Amino acid sequence: MAILWFLSCLALLSGAYGQSCGVPAISPIVPGISRIVNGVNAISGSWPWQVSLQTSTGFHFCGGSLVHRQWVVTAAHCGITTAHRVVLGAYDLTSKTEPIQIRAISKVLKHSLYNTQTNANDLTLIKLATPVTLNTRVAPVCLAATNAVFNDGEICATTGWGYINATTKILPAKLQQAGLPIMSNANCQKYWGSLVQPTMICAGASGVSSCMGDSGGPLVCKRNGAWTLAGIVSWGSSTCNTFYPVAYTRVSAFTAMINQAIVNN
Repeated sequence: MAILWFLSCLALLSGAYGQSCGVPAISPIVPGISRIVNGVNAISGSWPWQVSLQTSTGFHFCGGSLVHRQWVVTAAHCGITTAHRVVLGAYDLTSKTEPIQIRAISKVLKHSLYNTQTNANDLTLIKLATPVTLNTRVAPVCLAATNAVFNDGEICATTGWGYINATTKILPAKLQQAGLPIMSNANCQKYWGSLVQPTMICAGASGVSSCMGDSGGPLVCKRNGAWTLAGIVSWGSSTCNTFYPVAYTRVSAFTAMINQAIVNN
C-alpha cells in the first residue's frame, strides 16, 4: 500500500510544467533575515503551496499548505469547518484579477489528540471538494521525511498574510515572507519551558516573527533542492515579539499519519 501511494503521489505531484513537490516554477528570493512583522513582500507566485483560508465572505483568517492536489494541511487551532473556503494561487488578497483557484471543503480531519491547553498535535487536514489544477502558481510542497533533521541555526522560510503589527492589527494585502533560523528545542525551552514538546519545532528569535493570521501556514526548509514542509505555524508571543521564537507543529512527526489519512479518505 505504501509503495502504491508513493507512486501515485509522484504522478499527481508532477504538473504540466514538470515540477515535482517543493520546486516552484517562479523562484522565491529570501534575502537573509527579513520580517513578516514589518513585512517583506514575497515574489508573486513564488510560494505556490501557500493557501489562504477564508470565511464564506472572503475574510482571511489562517494560512495552510497544499501537499496534494486535493489536500491542505493547517493548524487545528484555526478551527476550520466545511463552511470555510480555500483560496490557492493568491498573492494580493485585494486583487480582483489574479488567476486564483477557490475550493470548497469536503472534509476536515482535526488531529484527535489536539490539546487546546498545550497546543500539542496542532494539525488539521483539509480535503478539497475538487482537486486543484497544478500550474506555475499552484503546486504542492514536499512533506518532511519522518527522519528529517532540521539543524539549529539553519535558515528556513515562513510565509503568510498575518498581522504586520500586532498592536494595530494591520493585515497586509500582499503575501509576506521571512527568512529565519531554526532553534533547537533545548534552546527554545529557555524561552518557553515545558510548553515546547518534541512534536514541535522552533524558529526565529532573531528579529523575525510569525503573527496572528499566519497560523496554519508553512515553515519550509530546502532539502535536495526542494522546499520541504518542516513546520506549521502554531503558537508564540501574544504580542508577536520578534525576539522570541515561534513554535511550529513538527511535520515530520505526523508525515506517516498525513500519508495514511490521504490514502484512507
